[in-house]
Amino acid sequence: MKIGYFLSTEEYAPAELLAQARAAERAGFAALWISDHYHPWIDAQGQAPFAWSMIGALSQVTRLPVTTAVTCPTTRIHPAVLAQAAATSAVLHEGRFVLGVGSGEALNEHILGDRWPQAGIRLEMLEEAVEVMRKLWDGTFVNHHGRHYQVEHARLYTRPETPPPVYVSAFGPKAVDLAARIGDGFINTVPDADLVRRFRDNGGGDKPCQAGFKAAYAPTEQEGVRLAYERWPTEAIPGELLQVLPSPRHFEQAAQLVDPQALREAIVCGNDTDAHLARIDAYAKAGFDEVYVANTGPHWQELLDLYQREVLPRLT
Repeated sequence: MKIGYFLSTEEYAPAELLAQARAAERAGFAALWISDHYHPWIDAQGQAPFAWSMIGALSQVTRLPVTTAVTCPTTRIHPAVLAQAAATSAVLHEGRFVLGVGSGEALNEHILGDRWPQAGIRLEMLEEAVEVMRKLWDGTFVNHHGRHYQVEHARLYTRPETPPPVYVSAFGPKAVDLAARIGDGFINTVPDADLVRRFRDNGGGDKPCQAGFKAAYAPTEQEGVRLAYERWPTEAIPGELLQVLPSPRHFEQAAQLVDPQALREAIVCGNDTDAHLARIDAYAKAGFDEVYVANTGPHWQELLDLYQREVLPRLT
């Protein structure tokens, strides 16, 4: 299994994200995830740099593969523009770039005043957006007149030799079926063997399956729980609220209903090596090929040190 590090743009400033990427490579991590947000989930996280600037900067400080986890190519940024961004990123990273896409959250996508569609329409838009991007990556002039997107006489001149792979994030059955049909890989955050099996059985085959989880490194588990509740209470918010609430203020209101102790299950808190190994093992047993860990709180270097010293050696 490939173990990667997840760069949380919602919580860390640009220079700190670059420092984490360098340190993750030194520690022996095999790849990077990076989130793509316009807003943080809650104000306590405090950051939201433009992911595509960060991806360009990452190409100059690390040779680790980079996957967006995930970009929404449907509303906030037109797929023709994202096709150019992804193509340039793939050139900068010399082919070590994967475009992870998903149907998005209102938190980031509503900012231009567009209507936030129902889930079925969002999946329909996602499929057409991927179609538009792949047409542009062919390098010819594209005219596309679809249900959701119009492209006229557009051509990408800066392109990689091979188009970037598109991995699709999916959690419900319809989304997983779409990922299996159009994706070059699958992205999720829960160790659900049924979802992996559905992806593979419905057309995904042996394509890569990526997953990620959050940790809150601290000297004690209780301190880790405190950090997790302060920075990421949204990890314990159930159902579709993550997709439909429009602002950090609304997530802060929803988070008041979260029991801090519920975060013990959602986030690996503290500094217990066995807890990290157990969480990774759960994803391995579910059938994932790659797992990415994100830190929350100030102790990210200590988390990387723990993985370098104790976690990664025991996995190999």
